[in-house]
Amino acid sequence: MSVSAIRVTSPFTEPAKIVRAIAGRMKSGRRVKLIVFHSHYRPGGVRRIIELALPALARERRLGVNTVVLAGGEAPDGPWLSALRASLPGVEIVCAVAPSAGYVSESREPVVTLERRVKNFVEDLLAEAESGRTVVWAHNLGLGRNLPLARVLVQTCGRRGVRLVTHHHDWWFDNRWQRWPEMRRAGFRSLKAVAEVIFSTAAHVRHATINRTDQRLLERGLGRRAGWLPNLVAEPAVLPGETVTAAKAWLERMLGERAPVWIVPCRLLRRKNLAEALLLARWLRPEAWLVTTGSVSSLDEKAYADALQSAAERHAWRLRLGVLAGSGKASPTVPALLAASEVVLLTSLQEGFGLPNLEAAAAGRPLLVRSLPNIAPDLAEFGFRFPQAYDEVWIDRGLFDERAETARQQRIWRTWRARLPESCRTLASPPPWWESGAVPFSRLTLRAQLEVLVHPAEETWARSVQLNPQLARWRRQASEGTLKVSRWPRKTSGWLGAASYGRKFAQLLDTEPQTVAPGVPARISQKFLRAKLAGENQYPMLWSLKS
Repeated sequence: MSVSAIRVTSPFTEPAKIVRAIAGRMKSGRRVKLIVFHSHYRPGGVRRIIELALPALARERRLGVNTVVLAGGEAPDGPWLSALRASLPGVEIVCAVAPSAGYVSESREPVVTLERRVKNFVEDLLAEAESGRTVVWAHNLGLGRNLPLARVLVQTCGRRGVRLVTHHHDWWFDNRWQRWPEMRRAGFRSLKAVAEVIFSTAAHVRHATINRTDQRLLERGLGRRAGWLPNLVAEPAVLPGETVTAAKAWLERMLGERAPVWIVPCRLLRRKNLAEALLLARWLRPEAWLVTTGSVSSLDEKAYADALQSAAERHAWRLRLGVLAGSGKASPTVPALLAASEVVLLTSLQEGFGLPNLEAAAAGRPLLVRSLPNIAPDLAEFGFRFPQAYDEVWIDRGLFDERAETARQQRIWRTWRARLPESCRTLASPPPWWESGAVPFSRLTLRAQLEVLVHPAEETWARSVQLNPQLARWRRQASEGTLKVSRWPRKTSGWLGAASYGRKFAQLLDTEPQTVAPGVPARISQKFLRAKLAGENQYPMLWSLKS
């Protein structure tokens, strides 16, 4: 069946038009079974999970999905929507889009007006919903980018008898404290008020996390209402030779030469720690280009991206950011780019799941990856081993202005801490600072990282190789083309396959709600805050949008 898109493209358009159009389709026997909510459908990890998961959910008999509504603040792009249609034969897809459902920070409307539009949008969206026959699958409400909408969504689903799965990929309190002033301006004046929305204990709400660390913490307060739903992944598939050849040719045109490509499949985000990826590429494969796939998708990240791009142009570094941004229909897919590249890197300071780890294994490409404590145990349980995993890249402190960086970090940390909610300030401790010897590159501000990169690569390598003994082996293997590929474990499909995903989603929906003690949301929030504000989880680059 062809895709029909119902768009509310203006904040002045009445959302009731959505319902009338959907109702017309329901007369023919179709019902709105699954409403997917995401603030935007820009390229990224959440959109990737949606596109992979929807076919799995449609095939799960206990769910019986035959119509999907993609609801949010922005319409998905045409090519992506067409590809989604092809993957869901027999399922009708409707797009319900209103700017009020996007990021509050990107809206210029007064809060009162925004709240009214959000309420109208959600209530009209669910006006024809049938209890027991409609499910809302909402992504990343825990980022706090639109708490008025999250609150209305919980309340309206409750009144309509609609089951709501709130799917947590990231958290607002995980080095994203710029969200706190936004939430206060939106009327959420206390951490308790925020927690009661994000960690709702309403009987119709289920919480899904993508890593077991988060799930265990939620489970202590919410019981079986909190489930672990690890991201599903596409099974390894050998791409046609002509597809990989075309991707290589496309990269050559983009770079203006034929050269090895080391790729980071990500958007331009500070937490991706891309300067570290560039440092590793320059050390281990000087002739390679470091390429990232996505571009900036949030105004919060623009200063970081601009600083990195400006430095790369000024110093003629072999770096190309966001190759897929605005590249049009002729651009390769991310899997094709991975297959066409020599090495994949993931140098993130924080991740919720680590999807690129698995994408590199699926593509049969070597991976250089920071080992993150919240996801490494899960990946090991799935059966993955990553031969080129590391904890930190250590830097000779003489490679940057130590006095200026120390003063900079102290100043930024004091400013950052002062802006925390008062009750959180005693929980916040600065990250460790090394009095002598080496310093982890990840614990520097972007300015200090760029100071290191300004030095000739061979100089920084000579002064740091003894601090990172495994890198000498990897450099030799990179030049020989013998870096190791993570094998794809046989048992992975049992954890991350489509059938498993659909089954786990249905099981979470069918879980009988347990009695939840009063005050649980605030207690969950406090436990998360205590962990996230500990010094070992603090990175100076994430304290300020300008650092």
